[in-house]
Amino acid sequence: MLLAQPHMRGRPVLGTDAQTMVGPPNVMQRRVCSRRAFPVHPQFGLAPHRTQVLMCSTVPRPTSFKAKALSSDSSKSSSLETSSAGTSGSNGTSPVAGTEAGSNGRTESSSNGTQDAVLSTPSTSGSSRDGSPSPGSSSSLSPTSVATSSSNSSPSTSSSGSSRSSVSSGDKGKGMLEKESGWRRRWTIVLLCFFAFMLCNMDRVNMSVAILPMKAEFGWDSATMGFVQSSFFWGYLLTQVAGGIWADRFGGKLVLGLGVLWWSAATALTPWAASQGLPTLLAARALMGIGEGVAMPAMNTLLSKWVPVKERSRSLALVYSGMFLGSILGLSTSPQMIVSMGWPSLFHIFGSLGIIWFFAWQLKSSSSPEEDNKVSGEEREYVMANTVSSATSEAQPAAAGGGHFAEPVGNATQIPWKLLLSRKEVWAIIVCHFCHNFGTFILLTWMPSYYNQVLHLDLTKSSLLSVLPWMTMALCANLGGWLADSLVDRGASVTAVRKGMQTVGFLGPAFFLSQLSGVSSVYAAVGCMMGAQGLDAFSQSGLYSNHQDIGPRYAGVLLGLSNTAGVLAGVVGSLATGYILQNGTWSQVWQMAIALYLVGTVVWNTFSTGERVFD
Repeated sequence: MLLAQPHMRGRPVLGTDAQTMVGPPNVMQRRVCSRRAFPVHPQFGLAPHRTQVLMCSTVPRPTSFKAKALSSDSSKSSSLETSSAGTSGSNGTSPVAGTEAGSNGRTESSSNGTQDAVLSTPSTSGSSRDGSPSPGSSSSLSPTSVATSSSNSSPSTSSSGSSRSSVSSGDKGKGMLEKESGWRRRWTIVLLCFFAFMLCNMDRVNMSVAILPMKAEFGWDSATMGFVQSSFFWGYLLTQVAGGIWADRFGGKLVLGLGVLWWSAATALTPWAASQGLPTLLAARALMGIGEGVAMPAMNTLLSKWVPVKERSRSLALVYSGMFLGSILGLSTSPQMIVSMGWPSLFHIFGSLGIIWFFAWQLKSSSSPEEDNKVSGEEREYVMANTVSSATSEAQPAAAGGGHFAEPVGNATQIPWKLLLSRKEVWAIIVCHFCHNFGTFILLTWMPSYYNQVLHLDLTKSSLLSVLPWMTMALCANLGGWLADSLVDRGASVTAVRKGMQTVGFLGPAFFLSQLSGVSSVYAAVGCMMGAQGLDAFSQSGLYSNHQDIGPRYAGVLLGLSNTAGVLAGVVGSLATGYILQNGTWSQVWQMAIALYLVGTVVWNTFSTGERVFD
């Protein structure tokens, strides 16, 4: 326990009169250190009393924390109050101020005659939630800073004159970085993730183009086409949650790298599998889905460690726009490749690109700044100070949790499934991910077939026109990311921003898909598709950013949970579309998607939050 260690007895900071040791509960307004509750035993000169303690704990790299005053309830509060002995409340008590932690426990004197006692102890293990040390620990935090005013009770020891605030290493790192120019290491990670997601959709959409000549060659009907299109999602469904767990446990670098290598190999083997019969082809597509299933959770875990909060929406929008670019490249180049080299060439060439990416990824990436030996010290400090994925991050009140986080039990490698699934905010993400992806995956997998069957366009024209909605989506995703980050930076509520962005992402596509049944011209249909997918992209700054908002420590697992529901929507949507088109019309397909968009809008605005829910 910090204040009950033998070598600290007699320090000026402790004093002798506990009744006068009262100070303001919210003296630290800067983002410096966290506050924790430490029970103080009377034998060390303090009666059981609320003592405000500012502390900065360290991990193997520089970090800092936000000071945040929580509830004043002494049974729950992690904020305690103290001032020096002999200083009465009437003559101006000095607030507790954080100082840079020293290494030898020395006492420093300030220029106005007041003293700041700086106590530092080595750490042998982590602290418990109430601030007490873990068993076998001589100290729970290292370094730990505690500072108060001295016993000088003159007016000069008022809060305006004697308190000193430390500048954390994270704040210093931020200042340095903002003045620096040049390429940032974290941008390399984001860019490589962008290319990985580009390859992800290139390998995914090539089947939506190749399936037309494959249908003619193998004699498939619409129902069989639906099975082939959905088989990818069978495997994709299996590794959503597992991918998040693996990324949290083994690191995003390893999981994403092996995922790309796996799905690239399965893509290259697709033509051979098709020649062996339909069951083998379905198995190959499912294996490809297994590899792609880990991509989103692994990426989410990587970015939660590499990207500061204020850059989150833009970075996610850029990475997801790689998917849109992959769709553009895949849909635009596939027809010419089929005409000149045959449909098997799509899978051979696209699959080989992933292997090239894998080697670049191994050379240039790391799972986190702590593990990266190429990142500058200033950038490492800045990233660590402005990301909230660390288990040692300070507590911030969660509006949805009554001012306190839902605290997981166990260490970071133990997933608190019961706790995660007990929160309405998590279920809001899961349900809305299903509602969103139902329409999105229908457009992804069936758009060229729609142009061919309804608008009677040939393979080349249908594929080229399919590119335009994805171009709109890429543009709007980055526009939405910039807008969301700008609003948050100007003080807008994260909850309001997430709800607003996702509402556009639901109601926009619902409106434009409702217009498709009444249009007959090619340009009107393409315009509706562009509007639907363009506004759908605002979801990247709503639903897809929310996992890191509510639980950064479990960002990969949360995305795995919700994306499992999203993939299930792809399976159901693809199969349902093929079944409906056997005897029904495309209008019925769009009506299903619109209904789910509307359900998602209601659920999202009722139950979601942008505040942090899990510690």
